[in-house]
Amino acid sequence: MIAAIKPTGANTRGLLAYLYGPGRHDEHLDPHLVTGFAMLAMPNPGRDENATLTELGRHLDEPVQLRNSEFGKPVTDHVWHCPVRAAPEDRHLSDTEWGEIAQRIVQAAGIAPEGDDLACRWIAVRHAADHIHILATTVREDGRRPKLHGSGIRVGDACRQIEKDYGLRRLKKGDRTAARCPTQAEMHKAERLGWEQTSRQWLQERIRAAIPHATSAEELLAYLEADDILVKPRRGPSGDLLGYAVGRPGDLNKDGAQIYHPGGKIAPDLTLPKLKARLETSAPEEHPTARRNRPTTPWHQATEALGILRPETATTSADEDAQTQANISALGEMIEATAQAAPADHRAQLHAASAAFARAQRSQVRAEDRAAHALRTAARDIAHTATGPDGSAALTAALLWAAILAARWHEAKGHAHQADAARQAVQHLQSAADAALAPTLTALEARRPGEGTRRTLANDVRAAVPEHADRILTDPGWPGLATVLADAEASGHKPHQLLKEAAAQRELTTARQPARVLITRIQHTSRNPAPNRRAEAARLRSVSASAFGAPSPNDQPRTTAAPTSQPSRHRR
Repeated sequence: MIAAIKPTGANTRGLLAYLYGPGRHDEHLDPHLVTGFAMLAMPNPGRDENATLTELGRHLDEPVQLRNSEFGKPVTDHVWHCPVRAAPEDRHLSDTEWGEIAQRIVQAAGIAPEGDDLACRWIAVRHAADHIHILATTVREDGRRPKLHGSGIRVGDACRQIEKDYGLRRLKKGDRTAARCPTQAEMHKAERLGWEQTSRQWLQERIRAAIPHATSAEELLAYLEADDILVKPRRGPSGDLLGYAVGRPGDLNKDGAQIYHPGGKIAPDLTLPKLKARLETSAPEEHPTARRNRPTTPWHQATEALGILRPETATTSADEDAQTQANISALGEMIEATAQAAPADHRAQLHAASAAFARAQRSQVRAEDRAAHALRTAARDIAHTATGPDGSAALTAALLWAAILAARWHEAKGHAHQADAARQAVQHLQSAADAALAPTLTALEARRPGEGTRRTLANDVRAAVPEHADRILTDPGWPGLATVLADAEASGHKPHQLLKEAAAQRELTTARQPARVLITRIQHTSRNPAPNRRAEAARLRSVSASAFGAPSPNDQPRTTAAPTSQPSRHRR
């Protein structure tokens, strides 16, 4: 059940005309009162042919008119409007039940607290099977204004309890981090102008697409202007940027003036202070040894950066949670950057993943943005690079695993909306990963090693990951994995060691196709130089503040087996 409190207005009679009218598409049927503050004394136009909307409006406005006559400054924002809608799959609710629900809503909002005989006047009108409209005038019988601060949260909590009590679809509790839903006016305007998205949705998509390209708020605004977004910065006397608003070309008000939307009204994490915190934080100090042995291509660097994310979900300290939230926010930027640079055949799925993951990028945990510098740098590099098939497959697989970790962390922290968003992104990323890996699998299977080599490699699989060996060897991707292992061994790597390291990077129990997971992991590892252990340990120390939770004492640096000077024991 959703109760959407609308902005206050001043025309009680006008809102009544809409509620009792035919609707914009003749969808209003049998409009009538289901309850109100004093039903016996109230005009009821839907059931009494002699009652009029004007009479009902005057009846509701009486405390407002009385206050205005006694005080010099008139009240002009007194109309409180709250539609309350059941889910499509909910059972039919009777007028009596809707009346009880309306009573609980106005009590929770502070319009008519329980037992308060001097509360505001209000009514609940039903003109459809699945929803009602609550209208109230926000001047009490004693002339005072009601206390409505925080009413949205209280009403939301009341709706969650109503769902439980009436056996309705149970929604998750809000946490005040969601973007504002489009208003009916915005949706009607978009439909009238032939736009697929409302202006705020359109602007949010483009701001998020621009973030991976910028290293400061000034750069971000310049990038938006270059993308034909109308930008209106707010500056202080010194010229410092204090705020910003953006507009969609062609989005005009009734007077023909351009409409601008502040970043915070587009999404909670797009305010100027939050953008500055994300874009303008300095990098953590890095140990000099940690600069060695890095992959040379941007997409492999990005995959390496994602490798520092760890699967711990039960972090307890506030610092660890702040670091994790920062990395999740940066992960969304990397998904968006990858979508922009990915091959066309799976770009749409990556864009869908980016849009879905936006809700997972913010929670009530305050992010320590400095911890995510490595991921954001990798995202910027990706945004300016065409990935190519091989790099795209490895990076998309790494993004998939990182999104799974993000969903688990949010779920462990009780962030229901964010966990759902991350799981939706996982579905899109899975489709993108399948599409990215398909050409590679085809090429690998076409040159699969001989039967004897495959049997030997199968023994390596059983020795390295015995608990997953049966699933791996029966996976349709096993021939491709055998080719990757044979290639790696020919390059000087040990298949047994590569398998153990790849399995340690990601647990395979929940993997839908474990052979494919191992292919992308091993290809990434075997194509990079085998790092020396001191350099790898220094790198992990320098980026440990950026991990998904701090590493446990038992964590070992990820290493690749040193190349062997002995010839390969397999011939293809």
